[in-house]
Amino acid sequence: MKLKRNPYSWNSKANVIFLDQPVGTGMSYSSGSSVDRTTQAAEDVYSFLTQFFERFPQYSSHKFHIAGESYAGHYIPVFSQYILSQKNKNFNLTSVMIGNGLTDPLTQYSYYQPMACGQGGAPAVVSQNVCQNMQRNLPACLNLIQTCYNNPNSESCFIGTLTCEQSQLGPYQQTGKNVYDVRKTCDPNSNGLCYEALNYVNQYLNQANVKQALGVQNSITFQDCNNQINSNFINSGDWLQPTQRRVANVLDAGVPVLIYAGDKDYICNWLGNRAWTQNLQWSGQTEFKQTKTRKWLTKDKKTYAGDVTNARHFTFVRLFNAGHLVPHDQPENSLDMVNRWISGDYSLQGQNGLPSAHQAFKETS
Repeated sequence: MKLKRNPYSWNSKANVIFLDQPVGTGMSYSSGSSVDRTTQAAEDVYSFLTQFFERFPQYSSHKFHIAGESYAGHYIPVFSQYILSQKNKNFNLTSVMIGNGLTDPLTQYSYYQPMACGQGGAPAVVSQNVCQNMQRNLPACLNLIQTCYNNPNSESCFIGTLTCEQSQLGPYQQTGKNVYDVRKTCDPNSNGLCYEALNYVNQYLNQANVKQALGVQNSITFQDCNNQINSNFINSGDWLQPTQRRVANVLDAGVPVLIYAGDKDYICNWLGNRAWTQNLQWSGQTEFKQTKTRKWLTKDKKTYAGDVTNARHFTFVRLFNAGHLVPHDQPENSLDMVNRWISGDYSLQGQNGLPSAHQAFKETS
């Protein structure tokens, strides 16, 4: 098994830290303690970042962007708000990027049925009868999510998670289709994550010479998904927490936020992500809802790669022909998006020199 250079790696114009978290996932470990909520994980992440920049102070003055996908729709809003709340930081948060995330379950669970039934730009995956059943079962799901929002205790949120997963994801999963890409079937050799290639990642990272090169104890086994940690987060009620409220706080603190979504994903689909960004209550909501969606053309090849909605320092991007794993499906286009974003082109329209997020915030407050 050999490495091959990726010409579209996100480190082409940035230094990248890949952090295995929460503790217990990937190659991270602890002396015995664990976390089961995103708010707890935020403390660990902030502690790590503080220690990293203490150890490598030459990077502390650089722009720092935090990015992630999927459940990072929970992680990143909470982490970002926690970072901003700290008074004596040795680094500064420049922007936030979330790809195909789960951020506002109450809104997003309403869009599983439309995506499964052909309303998201891809053919229907389930039958008309199944579509009707999903729609019939949706109110019960949404009522339970609302209960969790109003009274976020572990029992009510856990029940809501199970009910909604069964009624809105279960019918899709029964088709054998890939929940991360409506165009594909779930690979039976994938250990539940639908991509056999992830097995190769596990094999590579668990080689003794690779662990040695990374400074990892040989006794530690890398696993791409820790099911026990996942269960702990679900059991605690974390899954249905409304983290979009944190996004609003981050925006109103003047920090740019990019929400992007591959339009062939099911589990955190673009319809739901577009909807919650439109519904988000922040100081620029009216402007964001009224702004026109524009074409996103890549900088070099002028490829029509997706649609973008931007107001001030808040941007939503629909990426064409990509599933849940956007950099995997559209590596060249996603690199264009990321490099332009970190350069300050928050509209992805080539308008570097837009008022900075902090200027925009001050001008309207």
